[in-house]
Amino acid sequence: MRARKASLRLLFAMRILRMFAYGMLGVVLVLYLVEVGLEPARVGLLLALTFLGDAAISLWLSTRADRWGRRRTLVAGAVLMAAGGFAMAATGDFLLLLVAATIGVISPTGNEVGPFLAVEQACLAQVIDDRDRTRVFAWYNVAGFTATALGALVSGVLAEGLQQAGWNTLDSYRMLFVAYGMAGGTIGMMCTRLNASVEAPPLVSRASAGPVAALLGLHESRGLVLRLGALFSLDAFAGGFIVQSFLVFWFHRKFGVGEAALGGVFLGTNLLSGLSALMAVPLARRIGLVNTMVWTHLPSNLLLMCVPLMPTFGWTVVMLLVRHVISQMDVPTRQSYVNAVVPASERSAANGVTGTARQFGVSLAPLCAGPLLASATLAGAPFLICGALKIVYDLALWRAFRKVKPPEEKTGAGPA
Repeated sequence: MRARKASLRLLFAMRILRMFAYGMLGVVLVLYLVEVGLEPARVGLLLALTFLGDAAISLWLSTRADRWGRRRTLVAGAVLMAAGGFAMAATGDFLLLLVAATIGVISPTGNEVGPFLAVEQACLAQVIDDRDRTRVFAWYNVAGFTATALGALVSGVLAEGLQQAGWNTLDSYRMLFVAYGMAGGTIGMMCTRLNASVEAPPLVSRASAGPVAALLGLHESRGLVLRLGALFSLDAFAGGFIVQSFLVFWFHRKFGVGEAALGGVFLGTNLLSGLSALMAVPLARRIGLVNTMVWTHLPSNLLLMCVPLMPTFGWTVVMLLVRHVISQMDVPTRQSYVNAVVPASERSAANGVTGTARQFGVSLAPLCAGPLLASATLAGAPFLICGALKIVYDLALWRAFRKVKPPEEKTGAGPA
């Protein structure tokens, strides 16, 4: 029990540091790329390849983590995170930036990338009971959202502070990439202190493994996981139209808002997202995981579609904040659901496949959103496209999985 608690605390600490670093990068990444002279179309291409590179790395590592060792996989991800940050800070050449962003673990959105989330969720599910899973996942997300919010705030304040102290804009942004690389190195050292309680139990049999099982590490859960992955990919493709880096650019160009103010806005959105994740726990106990995922997501999508229709910066921020009160209630419930309906020995692989499907989905959206954001008349279109596609995803998910129950919803009266 002591080993499990120690691993739980360390997993939370790693999540906090990593999401703080992601939050820092989410505010300045697009601004940095524009500052080094990249055109919007090239920025969109680089972001798309960043997502694709992260997705490929995540799939390769996470689908092998249960066999190779979850701790080793996390160390490998941390090394790539550090390498990506230092490499991006060292150059302004487009081709070199492309290589660094594709091979390294870089977060354009302020959200999770790489193998970390898939493997950490499997580790968490390994050291907690079924009845506590959704609650722990909710707090895990609260920790992440809060850290991302603080990272966004610190990033904006630090960038403006360095500029006021005499640094040029480009060098102030580069310093943040250096800090990102240092965070990756620290996380790698923390990974080595995890104990064996986080590792996967042995698989009962591999004799019937087919090509899908061999490639993805999935056996009895592969059909369910592939269906979930297809739906999650659609959801992520929609979300890719309004990644945080694009929101920063949109606010900056439409309202002329500085980095510090934008850091404050995203501090608010991420704190509300954390609150939203906590609110999902009692609701999921009452109506079930799938119902919580769907019926809280629909109104948040409608609110998102209203954002570009607001007349002033103040009203736009208000609409965005109201949306974030409910927008993330599907996140801990989705994560808990995936880890509940697959065997323990396939959790890293299942998380990796569904997470990678999301990354592939989101990687395609910048290619479409970049040209739209560059147009003065179509800059608001990504919000409308995102909201509409997410509504399609919600309804399809409910229809396909409303009858597939996790263990805690099968054992008593009501959903839980």
